[in-house]
Amino acid sequence: MSLDGWQEQILQAAMGERRDRTWAAKRVGVTVPRQNGKSQLLVARGLSGALLFGERKIVISAHQQDTAREAFAKLMEIIEADANASLRARVKSVMNALNREHVKFTNGATIQFKARSGAGGKGFSSDCLLLDEAQILGARAWTSINSTMSAMPNPQVWLLGTAPQEEDDSEVFESVRAAAVEGKSTTSAWCEWGADPDSPEYAAAKADLEARRWSAAVEYVCWAANPAWNTRLNHEVVQGECETYSSDRFGQDRLGIWKSDHEAQRTITAAEWNALGVTGPPQDGTPSFGVAYSADGTRVAVSGAMKHADGVHVELVGAYSGPTDSGVGPLADWLAERWQKTATIVVSGKAGASILVEALRSRGVSARCIHVATTQDYFTACAMLLDTVRAARLAATELPGTPLPLTHLSTSGQKALDDSIAVSNKTARGTSGSWGWQATTDDGDETPTEAVSLALWGARTSKRRPGRKAVVL
Repeated sequence: MSLDGWQEQILQAAMGERRDRTWAAKRVGVTVPRQNGKSQLLVARGLSGALLFGERKIVISAHQQDTAREAFAKLMEIIEADANASLRARVKSVMNALNREHVKFTNGATIQFKARSGAGGKGFSSDCLLLDEAQILGARAWTSINSTMSAMPNPQVWLLGTAPQEEDDSEVFESVRAAAVEGKSTTSAWCEWGADPDSPEYAAAKADLEARRWSAAVEYVCWAANPAWNTRLNHEVVQGECETYSSDRFGQDRLGIWKSDHEAQRTITAAEWNALGVTGPPQDGTPSFGVAYSADGTRVAVSGAMKHADGVHVELVGAYSGPTDSGVGPLADWLAERWQKTATIVVSGKAGASILVEALRSRGVSARCIHVATTQDYFTACAMLLDTVRAARLAATELPGTPLPLTHLSTSGQKALDDSIAVSNKTARGTSGSWGWQATTDDGDETPTEAVSLALWGARTSKRRPGRKAVVL
């Protein structure tokens, strides 16, 4: 096999040995934009393990069987090439049956091809495990696979993928990357190709990317991000991607930019959020409130949403930390003073919601005014905030002067909300595609974003109409 220079560089970085001849990197991560040549790298590592390094079992795995079969076809293409007669002589047998593909060599080594979907951890115990499509490797599959590898004397696990898309369940891939890049892991190698979103070259291309316009500046960042730009990629196809993908999508899919690396890759970008800031609330309207407790009940945030003639205005009332029952009394008092002018109070969080609801009812707040959010209510509220922010940003940029469907207070007193929006990204919940907010930093707090989501949802869905309208939140 004739490898590209970047593929050789990955193998050199990943396959260093310790003094005892075991792999220095037990875990190897590779991320590169699509169609640059990961399949060839997978096959090269599999063949070297079987023929050079004495590994008895190598497993090449993908999320779906058809992708795993593509890697099998790539291996067979190499074995059957006219120039590789000596390699064919070392092949003992080939199994081509669907879901059972493997190649066995005369030295006893085997390369197997497996799909992860529905397989659990079965069959993944191996000397070398190569996991393609790692950006959609689920936590449950990763846990099962790791447990099967723990008894091997000198295992090496590779995770190969692309920068995750919004819809990808990428928690595992992101955690592997973070452990390597931040220096937390002493047994990892990480190899990444992609554009630098903080570089002058990317800044020069940004306006063209947002306008979906192909230019020399865009072509340059594509060249910098794709190691096979001059050998394997069709530039006209990439131009079509630029002209039809959103800038975020193109940045992740073709430029290899991770959403956690740049504010433009945040779920709600700084530009989207800042475009909706105003210096004061509307003069009239009907308020609703959202109260969000963290999963462990140690954090709570309260937000207000004022529904008025043109849309909804949101503000953070406060965010607090402490035991579940601390501060419930003052919070219940504060809400009880306002409930008669309020459409609804939406409360979410298993650890604290019931205590607050009981306190509110003991203070005479009508049950018709209190809504305990179901899990589906919470998912809907999160999606509603994201959709409304993006619709409002579109109105602000393409229809200047028109009323915005959503605004927020852009004063220093709202810093906790601004910080929360900055670090809160989508995280998958359950198996139906639903998602909720989750802070992406250790010191981040998603509860202000959740509280705003709940307040907005309450303001837009509540049918209760209090007798008098409030002037301010």
